[in-house]
Amino acid sequence: MPIPGNLLSATTETIDPNTSGWTSKLNCTILMGTGGRTGGLGCLSVRSVAAGEMQARTVSSYPVVAGTVYYAFADTAGASTERIGIRWMAGATELSVTWSPTTMASSVNWHRVSVAGPAPMGATQAQVLLSSTETAGSVSHFWENIYLGEPIRTLGNLLPFNTESSEVDASGWAAVVNAAVSRQVPVVNWAVTNYVAGGQTLAMTAVAAGNASILAVDRPTVTPGQEYLAYAYMQPPTIASVAWIELRFYDSNGNQVQATRSTLAPPTPATGMYRQRVSDIAPANAATASLAAGLDGASAGQVLRLETIVIAAAPELQAGTVIPYADGSFEQGVAGWATVSGVATLARTSPWGDSFFEGAYALAITSSTATASTIRSAKFPVREGASWRAQVLAHPVAGTWTSAVVRVHWYDAANNDLGASGGVSYGLPGSAWYVLPSDNTAPAGATQAAIELVVTAAATASVLHIDQVVLWEVLPQTAVADHSDRGYATLTLRELPLDDYTITVHRVAADGSRTLVRGPSGLIDRQLITSDLLVIEDHEAPLGVQYYYAMTIYDADGAVTNTRSSGPVTLTLADVNTCWLKDPGNPQRACLVTVQRAPDWQRPIEQAAFVIRGRRNKVILSGRRQGLEGDLAIWTRSDEERAALHLLLDSGNTLLWQAAPGMGVADMYVSVAQINETRVGALAQEQWRAWTLPLTEADMPVTTGVNGAAGRTWQDVVTEFATCADLLPVYATSEALLLDRRTG
Repeated sequence: MPIPGNLLSATTETIDPNTSGWTSKLNCTILMGTGGRTGGLGCLSVRSVAAGEMQARTVSSYPVVAGTVYYAFADTAGASTERIGIRWMAGATELSVTWSPTTMASSVNWHRVSVAGPAPMGATQAQVLLSSTETAGSVSHFWENIYLGEPIRTLGNLLPFNTESSEVDASGWAAVVNAAVSRQVPVVNWAVTNYVAGGQTLAMTAVAAGNASILAVDRPTVTPGQEYLAYAYMQPPTIASVAWIELRFYDSNGNQVQATRSTLAPPTPATGMYRQRVSDIAPANAATASLAAGLDGASAGQVLRLETIVIAAAPELQAGTVIPYADGSFEQGVAGWATVSGVATLARTSPWGDSFFEGAYALAITSSTATASTIRSAKFPVREGASWRAQVLAHPVAGTWTSAVVRVHWYDAANNDLGASGGVSYGLPGSAWYVLPSDNTAPAGATQAAIELVVTAAATASVLHIDQVVLWEVLPQTAVADHSDRGYATLTLRELPLDDYTITVHRVAADGSRTLVRGPSGLIDRQLITSDLLVIEDHEAPLGVQYYYAMTIYDADGAVTNTRSSGPVTLTLADVNTCWLKDPGNPQRACLVTVQRAPDWQRPIEQAAFVIRGRRNKVILSGRRQGLEGDLAIWTRSDEERAALHLLLDSGNTLLWQAAPGMGVADMYVSVAQINETRVGALAQEQWRAWTLPLTEADMPVTTGVNGAAGRTWQDVVTEFATCADLLPVYATSEALLLDRRTG
């Protein structure tokens, strides 16, 4: 798949099937290499003519807007150090080049280099430059997975691009104590599709022996009571010291009101990048937040490197869970968990990445004797009378565990103990990760709940790891709702399995016929499940007839694991004199228009007539009769309807035409030819318009996906743009803002 937003063509990005996107700029020849990263066979081989620096550039120049920040990165491998640059052009004239720092070491293994900077005044185009300095002629340096475009940042990050990545400079960070801030380019091999990770890292250097720390300059706004998750990739020094990140909250006067620290358990070996997480709930007087990082017990000159630094709303480990991220994931410690009976001790696993299901850590329960112990979480809000599901993931590590009981302990608003549910007991054979759910109904008066685990060891020194603990109100696994006023239905699927499971969703009519439902990637047929919650807006659902949805879920081997079906649903059309015109890929453009006259249909056919001498009748050779063709006459009743219809028709995409049942036409996909728009009356102020839409029946689009924000929220807009006025030169319409389609 091409890198999203890449100005470079797929061939120039991946060097497949050829090197036509690249040419020599200095001291090199361009060849086709082998062993690329992006799934194809090729990569770019830049071979030196003589010793010294060599440079390759893109053949094409790409349009840019002066003052706008652009970002370039590439994966590279070779025997020498390298750098990447953006060459700013005005026509054929080079204005300047923005270069990345040179990598700190060379590596024949794939690693990333990157650079970002604003286009200078007068720049109208840009090229990507690839540079390395070789010690001799006929030495090859290899490149692939090359990007040029708008900065790629983590969706939902409250911190701006340069604070997240330090690709432009290190100005997003300031020293707090005993530290110097800079940028460095170590050799780091990121996953080929990890586009938010660049080659440059933020580097904190301890000036002298002792504790050292830095702080993000930005202080994004936060909402009191909202849980936030911060994380960063950290490369700690190899000499012993304690690396940490800290999520800090400030009041409206800039005073720090809360700080939560998460330390990096020393990894083995401590040479790579390790993502460390920290989370907490913004206190009642919080107005802003920031992120600090540092080393405790550092030696003079020790360096802590950081990459992909994020503050965002904390994700739910399970849709609807009431357990905060820290208590369910154990990324920064044991949180509110404690042993209430027995000898079991609790600790976060160590080293980093030693044992986990989510994140990089788990809760380690160690029993020194062959006895039972009860451990309990903190209390969390619940609703009385509702059914709640507690679920933990358990992993026996050492010794033997006879059983684990998962149950819920209930409390009222005054913290009075209302007792515990019976729970569910599980055996724990082997050493896999086991899912342990338990359903419980909150008793009358219950407003709080804690999860309890009663674990019984059958041997001394037994160790059990726990991760991804969740508690959520059990809602229907499958729910459907109609939105007849807007012409679509919503299908909600909960508690879907993850880990390489796929799903197919059909719409089933009364006669049993099945039609695939459309999603962001096209028709939902063996689509990978990426979340336990899936919400589908079905804008192609039929009107005035009852139907339901059928879902089939497959495992990684393609075997059917389970099926589901929804209840029946019927969409209605309030006025039979209206009809819907929809773009399946852009449902936000749907128009409800008034019908003046339905089409008189024609069905053309290709025929050739031959006159045979001596025969009375001609010989006719016919092709297959084609689909319906005719003119649909409609009205728009306001300037807003007229503008909306123009927006719908502008793309020329295949549309869906839906009329009320009983009007003599079925739902139909159509292409619209040249349109006629005329005034209804003689007055200039008259807003009604009469339209003639020449329709040609078309097949349902199969590969068209539903356009959407793809996870982008208003927070991403607020982070990048200071005022609404800043949006005007970037986005032509509100739809362009929604889809992040920038002018130019």
